Amino acid sequence: MARTAHFALHRAGLGLGGTESSAAGATSLPCPAQAGLCDVAMGAMVPKRWAKRAVTRNTIKRQIYSVGAEFESILCFAAHVVRLRASFDKAQFPSATSDMLKTAVRCELQQLFTNTAVRRPGSVQDARP
Repeated sequence: MARTAHFALHRAGLGLGGTESSAAGATSLPCPAQAGLCDVAMGAMVPKRWAKRAVTRNTIKRQIYSVGAEFESILCFAAHVVRLRASFDKAQFPSATSDMLKTAVRCELQQLFTNTAVRRPGSVQDARP
């Protein structure tokens, strides 16, 4: 859906019909809205490839969930995943959990979600599978 220098936002729709079928067609799940699951689903993917230390990965994930909660009202009912797609420069952010890193991550995530909010629903980019 949207990208920044370090993050990408992905969305997978959750069917709003009467039932949702799995790929095999074996199980039938109730509509999430009927099951009382009207919240936006948010996930975070921070691979070791881009954030070597666990404390850094956890700090970035906390920022993703925090900023995601702020923008929940503008996101459509779907499963959203924010993926780290590049590492932050160790020379600029030497500490794994510095306030500077948290601020940089938070600002970039706010930009990511703002870019998503600005896009109009039903645009050409939304039509891709």
